[in-house]
Amino acid sequence: MTTVGIRLVEGLAARGVEVVFGIPGVHTIELYRGLAAAGDKIRHVTPRHEQGAGFMADGYARVSGKPGVAFVITGPGLTNTLTAMAQARADSVPMLVVSGLGRSDTLGKGWGRLHELPDQGAMVSTLCHSETVTDAKKLGEVLDRAFAAMTAGRPGPAHIQISTNMMGAPCGELALPGTGGVAVPLPLGRIRSIAAALNNAERVVILAGGGVRRSEDTLRKMAELLDAPVVLTVNARGAMHGHRLCVPASPSLPSVRNLIASADQVLAIGTELGPTDYDMFAKGGVPDLSNMIRIDICADQLARHPAKMPVKADAGPMLAALLPMMLPANRNGAARAEAARSAARAELPGLSAALPGQLDIVEAIRTAMPGSIIVGDSTQPVYAANLYYDHDRPGGWFNAATGYGALGFAPGAAVGAAIAAPGVPVICLIGDGGLQFSPGELRTAVDERLPITYVVWNNAGFREIAESMEQANVPVIGCTPSPLQMEDFAAACGMPFAQIPCDPAELAEMLATPQDGPRFLEIQVP
Repeated sequence: MTTVGIRLVEGLAARGVEVVFGIPGVHTIELYRGLAAAGDKIRHVTPRHEQGAGFMADGYARVSGKPGVAFVITGPGLTNTLTAMAQARADSVPMLVVSGLGRSDTLGKGWGRLHELPDQGAMVSTLCHSETVTDAKKLGEVLDRAFAAMTAGRPGPAHIQISTNMMGAPCGELALPGTGGVAVPLPLGRIRSIAAALNNAERVVILAGGGVRRSEDTLRKMAELLDAPVVLTVNARGAMHGHRLCVPASPSLPSVRNLIASADQVLAIGTELGPTDYDMFAKGGVPDLSNMIRIDICADQLARHPAKMPVKADAGPMLAALLPMMLPANRNGAARAEAARSAARAELPGLSAALPGQLDIVEAIRTAMPGSIIVGDSTQPVYAANLYYDHDRPGGWFNAATGYGALGFAPGAAVGAAIAAPGVPVICLIGDGGLQFSPGELRTAVDERLPITYVVWNNAGFREIAESMEQANVPVIGCTPSPLQMEDFAAACGMPFAQIPCDPAELAEMLATPQDGPRFLEIQVP
């Protein structure tokens, strides 16, 4: 008998899914029957915690450009995954979570059955699109709607739940996948007026966010035609590495804000304009952007900030449509960008004397392992680089220190990234505190023999939080959890280990040595 569980896996494969991250349980056994039937069409990767499954799906999606998929059990399996789903929602990452559900005749009864929740679907629906498979004949339609929710318009997570009795029910062959949703049409009537506003401006500045990913060439051509500095938010870093018009610095910095304020026309592309990028220190003073041209795929986002010309469109196609109408001009863009870059970097010591040294650590990684993917957690060097850092690979710098800000993100996300980009070196940059949120995912890297270098910034606690408490004149409490004994922990994980001082040159030398599978480096912070 071909069951719903088997057909669901077939439906995923038909929609291009090649990897599933999951922990099997009694409520998902039929899904694993489907994985077995799929043979080598879909690879299964076993994390050590369902939150790790979600973070792995997130990292995989960011690097591959395809939805990441996680299988989890009902109840605690799903609630453990919610944090990862929320991070994916904040960063517009397509993620499909397929969960089990109790028997349909027991739902809402409050009998205290295994993994019971009052209303699991209602809980998830506050976060993202969520559906329950109630009719085997409509499984294909449920899959189509979930994939449309993840990929049509602003990307994000989606959820499908299946009761244990439905998962094993007979199911006929599914129809071919739907189109995946209607593409956002270009506002053809406004393109000429937008082009005219840009051509007539004398000092254009571009604000580029995560929506420009996979459209980096088009962004560069637009910037060159407009001779406009491009300010890259965290999720856009790497889009224009080393380019004369690139400003890889946070718009929270005064120098970058001055650049934006000096513009007579701002073009904001695929950026949420969120506080963790534009007002990191919660001091206010963001430049007035009400005169901007804003391109965003999400109508809700466009409604949240006043703009002279709000444009609902996908960043890449919209820029491509504008390019033929741009008139090349000399707007002194390279000099303006260079001045902003120099001033931004010079501001770091005034924010904290330690920031330049922390940034040196990240730049040492880039130098020693060019073209790598750096997956960051909420740790001091990552915060420093989010303020100012130019990565050398498009989409190769991402972390959870902005937006939702889930600590413990990086170990799992690094696994997903490494699976999405076989053979590309991946660095997981994490603090000793964040590591203890999700230490088990390192064993998944060992199981899968992934080329991940775990660089642990060991400052013996939550130093970033402790400094914030001190600045607020609050006694520092709860910020010194004892760190792992790193060498022993690495040995328990089965990884080669090295301890190095907080020295960029020594770190670069260690990183330059060949590796076979994952490895573990500890930086001892004074």
